[in-house]
Amino acid sequence: MRRDDFPPWSVVAAAFIAGSVPFSNLAARRLRGVDLRTTGSGTVSGTSLYRVAGFGPLAVVGCLELAKGAVGPLMAGRRRPDLGAGAAGLGVAGHNWSPFLAGAGGRGISPALGGLLVLAPEGAAVLAVGLAGGRLSGHTALGSFLAMLGLAPALAVTRGRQGAWTGVAIVAPLLAKRLLGNGPPEGRSRLGIYLRRLVLDRDVLR
Repeated sequence: MRRDDFPPWSVVAAAFIAGSVPFSNLAARRLRGVDLRTTGSGTVSGTSLYRVAGFGPLAVVGCLELAKGAVGPLMAGRRRPDLGAGAAGLGVAGHNWSPFLAGAGGRGISPALGGLLVLAPEGAAVLAVGLAGGRLSGHTALGSFLAMLGLAPALAVTRGRQGAWTGVAIVAPLLAKRLLGNGPPEGRSRLGIYLRRLVLDRDVLR
């Protein structure tokens, strides 16, 4: 069977299920007996894994997190770019709201990069540059936010309408996770909290 022969339902299902596998949490529990949902910010991410287990496990798990984001686009094949883009977005959504973690998850950057490496490598470069620039400047969340905003326009320039759809499909669950965070905002200034979550990925200024 060629990749293009996979039924669409199997592509989207596999993309979501693969994205849902919480490699970071599995590694943290296996190596340190720690559930990442109960430490730090409660985000199940490579950063949280690094804090509890170090660089070695992060390097291995990072590759797995990239790979799981590529599953859906690879199954869709080059002849079905719309399906591939949708599958990439579902892979990110699965990571962000994993059913294996009762709806918890990470921020989705790694599976987003994995999907983009298959669909539009220049898009992966946009996200990577945003992350790197943010880290170097000490404002990682802001750098990644600006990269997310620029992804769809950048891909529209390089790949037209299909590129724009790919960017939107992948960025939508990334931004939604930042807005929703790990729970509803507390306090009266909910609009301010949502704005800080969106731009700075946190509820309070510090």
